[in-house]
Order: sequence, then structure tokens, then C-alpha cells
Amino acid sequence: MTKKIAVPVNSEGNLDSHFGHCKFFVLLSCDNKDVISEEYVTPPPHEPGVLPRWLAGKGVTDVIAGGMGNRAIQIFNQEGINVFVGAPILPAKALTFGMLNNTIVFNANYCDH
Repeated sequence: MTKKIAVPVNSEGNLDSHFGHCKFFVLLSCDNKDVISEEYVTPPPHEPGVLPRWLAGKGVTDVIAGGMGNRAIQIFNQEGINVFVGAPILPAKALTFGMLNNTIVFNANYCDH
């Protein structure tokens, strides 16, 4: 199973809990349960609906986030991207391995702003 997972991160490479205003995204290409490549990309300025289209254009299949509003999740889903919210503050690669191996718990953590 091939996936491309996007994780919003801060300058230290840890999950940025404020998804729409993160400094970078790490895009991790995965084959089965292995990460085969990772790329840091700078997101466009935050505006409603921009990030889902931008990430879909980069081939992203899944997003790991700390918190995200319901409307944003719906837009990601419309772009064919699965969203996992409530992730703990960890490095992007650790979150990705945790998701791929079902060893991480995602607690629903929705933003309301």
C-alpha cells in the first residue's frame, strides 16, 4: 500500500498543533510500513480551502494533525485525503510510523475557529 502522508511541523520537526499556520509540512512517501522518502515543503499563506488543494496537488493521501476544524476535514475528504486528528506532539517520522503500524492513538481534537 503506497501512501503520501503530510504532517505540519515547526522548525524543530515536531508536529505543529496549529495546522493552518505551520512553518513546514513534511511529506513522507510510504510503501507498506516503510518510509521511503521525506521532503520538507513550505506551505502557501493560510486561507480557507487552500491547503487541501495544495496538498492534493502534491499527491498527499493522508494528513496527520493535532487539531482541525470539521469544515477543513470535509474539504480534505473532498480532495480524497484522509485526516487523522488528535495526534500527540512528536516528530513527523515517529507519527507516521505510529500511524502505519497502528501504535499511535489519535484523540479527536477538532478546532472550532
